[in-house]
Amino acid sequence: MAETLGSLVDKLSIKNLRIWHLEEALEKDSGSEELKAKRDLADKQRQNLVQEINGFLVAALQGEVCIRDEKIKMYTNTNVSSSDSIKKLGEAVSELAFRNIKLWHCEDEVRRTDLADSEIVKIKRRIDTTNQERNNLMDKVDEILEAQSESKSGS
Repeated sequence: MAETLGSLVDKLSIKNLRIWHLEEALEKDSGSEELKAKRDLADKQRQNLVQEINGFLVAALQGEVCIRDEKIKMYTNTNVSSSDSIKKLGEAVSELAFRNIKLWHCEDEVRRTDLADSEIVKIKRRIDTTNQERNNLMDKVDEILEAQSESKSGS
């Protein structure tokens, strides 16, 4: 699958989460060369993603790349926000980043060894729902960019 703005922004928000958690770990163990190397690598990857996003936006607005992939969905999308009320790119990007933060914390929670199986099932369902919201928001980012691009080229 070709990258879209939504997928690139999703990767960037996850990379930023990793960097934040690595910085947090470094505050506790500032002498760890392994943590510093991981943080530096993650930061370099983040910088590369930012450059890729900038290049994608330029190419997209010049009509040189496909802005949005058509999705073939093989699942039922019940009780999941489609984020239709989001009209601005910044809002969609912010919501996407928030869903990644929520997923990160749910994944941490589900790894706990002191939880009953029934609690794990509830958290896994919350992960599924949040992940679907995340995917919907990636699509929404692409949809907003496509609409912006069409309105600019149509004027």
